[in-house]
Amino acid sequence: MSLPWGGAGNVTSMRRLIWNTALIIALYYVLPLQEGLPAWLGWLRVAAFVAGLALVAWSVAREVRRQVRSEGRGLPETGLALMTVAGVILFALADYAVASWRSGEFAGLETKTDALYFAVSTLATIGFGDVHPVGQVARGLVLVQMVFNVVVLATAATLLTRRLRRGSAGDGPR
Repeated sequence: MSLPWGGAGNVTSMRRLIWNTALIIALYYVLPLQEGLPAWLGWLRVAAFVAGLALVAWSVAREVRRQVRSEGRGLPETGLALMTVAGVILFALADYAVASWRSGEFAGLETKTDALYFAVSTLATIGFGDVHPVGQVARGLVLVQMVFNVVVLATAATLLTRRLRRGSAGDGPR
């Protein structure tokens, strides 16, 4: 019996994925986003957010090109999964920052846990309605988040699923 991540030999990769996911989530919770910081720091945060999204999108696009061209192995499955986690965390940070920066932009979003919950429920297209954008800045951000989820993260999930199916069927190298 083989594991879905490529067999018993890849238990280390799975452990690394779990460790890196836990590390990203821990960093999310300790990253300071308090108000009253200089304006340049706010712009630096925006630039870091855009750069992070660009990195996730570029990584997924590169994997799509590799699969279309049937090139050798690119990012491991765990890398694709980690890109998805990073995308969700980036939007959770952005949602929390907007909620902290402008009161009334989000209804029900007061903590980082609320923001992470909202980012995951938006990705999963659940939308319970308890946390939702109210202001125009928040709605604009969530619109970008929804498009990113559909285009980039759904593509990453499709690539990951395809690789896992190929691997479990024993159809040659992944």
